[in-house]
Amino acid sequence: MVQFNLPKNSKIVTGKTWPKPEGATNVRKFQIYRWNPDDEKNPSVDTYFLDMDRCGPMVLDALIKIKNEIDPTLTFRRSCREGICGSCAMNIDGINTLACIYGLDEIKGDVRIFPLPHMSVVKDLIPDLTHFYAQHASIMPWLETKTNRPAKEWRQSIEDRKKLDGLYECVMCASCSTSCPSYWWNGDKYLGPAALLHAYRWIIDSRDEATGERLDELEDPFKLYRCHTIMNCAKTCPKGLNPAKAIAHIKKLMLERAH
Repeated sequence: MVQFNLPKNSKIVTGKTWPKPEGATNVRKFQIYRWNPDDEKNPSVDTYFLDMDRCGPMVLDALIKIKNEIDPTLTFRRSCREGICGSCAMNIDGINTLACIYGLDEIKGDVRIFPLPHMSVVKDLIPDLTHFYAQHASIMPWLETKTNRPAKEWRQSIEDRKKLDGLYECVMCASCSTSCPSYWWNGDKYLGPAALLHAYRWIIDSRDEATGERLDELEDPFKLYRCHTIMNCAKTCPKGLNPAKAIAHIKKLMLERAH
């Protein structure tokens, strides 16, 4: 069951049902989570109907059509529409993914859209990512060096560059972290799959000169070791990455260093 950090003493109720498009023969039903912090009402699920013969193929196309033509108050994040920025991450048909690259043809029956689970909601489909971004910043997501800056660039072999494949592609959409039960339970202390994937990306970068400091920072009962290899992160990642594997590699480095 999808769960959200709802306002206190509130529950999700049935919301407004909008009329079906006149004359349409290929109609699809959309059920979308709504919550406005300014109207003091309970969160609700509103129902919309779209003529699929006049709608693009992706979930984001449907959301934009609803906002443009039916309900301008519907609120969600989006930007690139190409699976690059990570802005439009949400829970679609029970799966955390990016609305811009998730096809409507992949969903059977009614389309149910909710914000990312287990995060406070700012409004409608927008989760509060403040803490998530702070955790990412805490792992020093930049090249840390101690030697003098080279005249042109920090050189890297082709083999060392290949080690970063499967890591640098992360778009920080938070789909993995918000699908992780360990992050639900200990999100205040456990860094979560996304931040730890990025941590490993810098730990193994041959140009970085702060590996020891990075590992020291992660040597904590909660920051790293709350991962129980449930694998939800790898299953849900819209970019096909495997944060659990990166976390396992960090644990292995910790073990090797201890011996």
